[in-house]
Amino acid sequence: MEITRKSAAEIAKMRSAGRIVAEVLALVEETLAPGISTAEIDRLAERHIRSAGGVPSFLGYLGGRRYDASHPHAYKATTCISIDHEIVHGIPGSRDVKRGAVVSVDVGAIYDGWNGDGARTFICGGREAGTPEALKLVDTTRLALMAGIAASQPGNRVGDIGAAVEAIGREAGLGIVRGYGGHGIGQLMHEDPSVLNFETDYPDARVRLEPGICLAIEPMFMTGGEKTRTLKDGWTVVTADRSLAAHFEHTIVVTADGPEILTRV
Repeated sequence: MEITRKSAAEIAKMRSAGRIVAEVLALVEETLAPGISTAEIDRLAERHIRSAGGVPSFLGYLGGRRYDASHPHAYKATTCISIDHEIVHGIPGSRDVKRGAVVSVDVGAIYDGWNGDGARTFICGGREAGTPEALKLVDTTRLALMAGIAASQPGNRVGDIGAAVEAIGREAGLGIVRGYGGHGIGQLMHEDPSVLNFETDYPDARVRLEPGICLAIEPMFMTGGEKTRTLKDGWTVVTADRSLAAHFEHTIVVTADGPEILTRV
């Protein structure tokens, strides 16, 4: 495990990458409406990232910190768009988004060699289109993200983040995704340490948080059980019982004064 502390100049570049990510998610919020296709959302995201001087960080990704755009399994889109029972890594395509759908959009951008990564879950048609179950899920997952960020204080450990996230999910009676979580971030989209969304004594959880450490914190909750499966496309992760899922993410840096969110406008 290699934990890197970023310099002020490096953090400034990550702040620029994070701003691009936040701008894309704001554009998605403005544009998302019944009848729009996930491919249209993806094209909007790519146009904005490139016009801002960035590069989409998901395009050509193989997983395991490897890229090869020519590989048949390489990710072929700028965003991950996951709907209703899809948790993460949904591939944009021709399907239209329906009113009331729970839509999670994950975006990554590279600016001057440094990464930003963020995600938000929306209700298509606005809050008035959401069911009480969907609204509770979205609101609780967002709250868990902020709790995880609040726990990212210098001197705390990585495991404190997962414990804070899990406490919010448990109190609300939601399932917690265990096979996927947050991560370190910098010149690579995925760096050490892993940031799981539950309390556990794994080695990465013991890492002490120090100024300059950058993390992507990303709670994922479900309204049903905690079993998941991956579809035949090799990417899309869904709830095994087809219950609803939500996903929020911010890139942050630990500072001497506490966490700073980098994925904001």
